[in-house]
Amino acid sequence: MTEVLSPPAEESPSTTVPAQAERQALLERWAERHGVDAARRLAEAEDLADAVAAEITPDNTLDTYAKSWRVWSRFCAATGLPRLEGSRGALVAFVTWMLREGRQNGTGYAPASASTHLAAAVVGLRERGVKVSGDDQAAARAALEGLTVKLLQAGERRGRGQAAGGDIDGLRAVARACPDTLTGDRDKALVLTGFHYASRSQDPSGLLSGDITLHPRGLVVAVLTGKTKHSVRNAKIGYAEDREICPVPAYLAYRERLVAEHGEHWADPSTGLGEQRNTAGFSRTRSCHCSDGSRRRRIPSWCT
Repeated sequence: MTEVLSPPAEESPSTTVPAQAERQALLERWAERHGVDAARRLAEAEDLADAVAAEITPDNTLDTYAKSWRVWSRFCAATGLPRLEGSRGALVAFVTWMLREGRQNGTGYAPASASTHLAAAVVGLRERGVKVSGDDQAAARAALEGLTVKLLQAGERRGRGQAAGGDIDGLRAVARACPDTLTGDRDKALVLTGFHYASRSQDPSGLLSGDITLHPRGLVVAVLTGKTKHSVRNAKIGYAEDREICPVPAYLAYRERLVAEHGEHWADPSTGLGEQRNTAGFSRTRSCHCSDGSRRRRIPSWCT
């Protein structure tokens, strides 16, 4: 059997032979149509478009692409297939291999992980100038779905399954576990506020100080939502009956400690920190929505 030489492991999409050949052919067509100077400017515009695409692609997505390309490379090394070919047979063999033995320890991937690696591997092939038809990709996905059914029929269920939902007892446990430090106060405030607007892991990490505003009925948090097309929604968080897991005093405690330890320039104007005032900032006679949004009720008595 003729040995197939694969590109070096450190290859990037922009340096593979197919990608270079496609780019050169494009430049030649532009030069014929518009002249050399215009072709050069068009090439610079293409470079700018590539840079913008790289800048706006989330890091998690890039990590997934890189990991899936490594999985594809291991598959090609194990089977003797060239890395820069994305035929129907190669893609079907890829999903079969992933389900059977694709993981580093020799066991098979969960179908959901195999689906992710298939999609990302196709992206990696196309970035490197390889033509992958939609029909060939669809054939591989159909094979994956059929093999997944076979696994279920055989009583084999892979993967972690649906994550367990958070509950009040777990929330109390997390709040109690936060240390009595500035970092602990911050984490407690993030967890308690995030629970009330069903945050994903990346939502609290993207919050800025100005995104959280103290309001007579609690807090208003401007949350950046969406994985690709971002938008901002205002999550309204009211006082909770249980002070231990109420996000409002947790947030105020963090802000007060931040100012006490690092100076008045960290004071949040919306909280009035640095002034003599009631801890919660409002009288108990004001009404608010409770944390579950069910009905209007008085602010809990512990707020004074």
